[in-house]
Amino acid sequence: MQILLTVFVLLIFAVAAKRILRMKRRRALRLQPFPENWRRLLEDNIPLYRLLPLDLQNQLHGLVSIFLAEKQFIGCRGQQINDRVKITIAGHACLLLLNRQTKLYPRLNSIYVYPQSYVVDTKHHDNGFVFEGKDIRLGESWHNGPVVIAWDSVARTASSVRHRQNVVIHEFAHQLDQEDGVVNGTPLLDSSSSYETWAKVLGAEYKKLCNTLYDHHHSVLDSYGATSPAEFFAVTTEAFFEKPCQLLKHSPQLYEEFKNYYKLDPAQWTNNK
Repeated sequence: MQILLTVFVLLIFAVAAKRILRMKRRRALRLQPFPENWRRLLEDNIPLYRLLPLDLQNQLHGLVSIFLAEKQFIGCRGQQINDRVKITIAGHACLLLLNRQTKLYPRLNSIYVYPQSYVVDTKHHDNGFVFEGKDIRLGESWHNGPVVIAWDSVARTASSVRHRQNVVIHEFAHQLDQEDGVVNGTPLLDSSSSYETWAKVLGAEYKKLCNTLYDHHHSVLDSYGATSPAEFFAVTTEAFFEKPCQLLKHSPQLYEEFKNYYKLDPAQWTNNK
């Protein structure tokens, strides 16, 4: 019993020491000067960066520095991994972490980057039948695994503030959704009371989107959001950052929930520029 107790105490100290070392390392990364060429890459490749207030830009610099130090980028099918690829993906991913206490995507170690959309084999089960096929994808976010991104889609987003779809924001929203171990469109919220309002508002808005598409009407949200609550969260996160004024006008309660969750008000950035 004494041996087990000693091992348990040593494990606790080891975990605590690792956490302290990580905090010190991250603090040092936040404080170090942000390279000017990285700042120019953010400015040139992330339209949203140009709209951020100075304090949020500085926050983003620190988060990007930590992200690049802790995450591994892997090129697939000949895709070159250079500073532009890393800074553009890291910058978009870290936008979702601004103004919040964050563990900085703790389940994620690697980002796989393809030069363009890629094909994966799929299997669908329905009433005992198995249907095999192929899907063309721009990105994926694996539970307890990597994020996969098609670079050509990222580059299109980087080229115009009017592109309005953002595969990096979409896939990293899935990472946030997965942090509690369940992929259901509900990320970790600040308090237990927040979950009731979140479920009520997002449940109603998800149903509204499904009905809108059924009636062949237009929505500010991408139709892919009607696939599942998890996709609804990711699609709404895209809209919140990429077309906040339209989302605010279209669904003010939905916008307010995402404003409370992300601790940001992107509609204000747009209106102030």
